Amino acid sequence: MSVTAEFELSDALQQELARNAFNPCVGHILLSESERARVWFIRLAPGERIGFHRHVLDYFWTALTAGVAVSHINGGPPKRAEYFAGETRHMSFARGEYMLHDLHNVGSQDLLFITVEHLPSANDPLPLPADVVPQGLPAGVRLP
Repeated sequence: MSVTAEFELSDALQQELARNAFNPCVGHILLSESERARVWFIRLAPGERIGFHRHVLDYFWTALTAGVAVSHINGGPPKRAEYFAGETRHMSFARGEYMLHDLHNVGSQDLLFITVEHLPSANDPLPLPADVVPQGLPAGVRLP
């Protein structure tokens, strides 16, 4: 007989997930936005995580560095992923579909990603907070 353990997010993560259920900021920095795309940059130092955010648009990401991360997808159990520099994945969502997740760098090196959201998608884009505007990379940030 097999017994499957039930998984439950910690209280703190449950609260964050509820608070960010419609968080449209899928990266740390919005690099660029046009009528066709939003381009985001993510940099996670070892031990750092980006909180829960909601993907509703078709998008792709490219890992700029190799590393290891853990993510909770739609409130589920942690899923571990290994990334290699240059790895790219494409995601698409039908009308009404979405993915809500976080990302925690559990490796020993910085994890850097570029994420590009396609604004023409099956779902309407979620509105960005007023203070989220394209700003380019901060001074001193060097890409590999």
